[in-house]
Amino acid sequence: MTRLTGGLIDRTRPLHFTFNGTGYKGFEGDTLASALLANGVRLMGRSFKYHRPRGVLAAGSEEPNALVSLRDGARAEPNTRATVAELYDGLSARSQNHVGPLHRDLLAVNDLLSPFFAAGFYYKTFMWPKAFWEKLYEPAIRKAAGLG
Repeated sequence: MTRLTGGLIDRTRPLHFTFNGTGYKGFEGDTLASALLANGVRLMGRSFKYHRPRGVLAAGSEEPNALVSLRDGARAEPNTRATVAELYDGLSARSQNHVGPLHRDLLAVNDLLSPFFAAGFYYKTFMWPKAFWEKLYEPAIRKAAGLG
């Protein structure tokens, strides 16, 4: 894929980074989103309820879809918009909100069940028995949402 010329990207200063463990190359001045798009990566995450595929929708801080985790371990930074994350050499980024590989998310089965999930269904469905909400239902729903 050929990159456009001009802009703030310095093509004389290549940078290497990883996304989901795969190495890519970008340039100084790239955002994570622009570098991933230039490398042909369109899928960057999954929607939190039905786990539908999500990529870049906007070009700035208003980006609702391309949420990633930057760095690993204690310095990990979840829920970062790929469109505002400045690329640097050695950056390690991971997609969020999926179980298994990003392209074959196991929780995408939720999309098939969407006709049975009305808006806010879990607020009414999982309220009884009361003791189960804090210990079972809420943790499972939060884990499935996967947002950091």
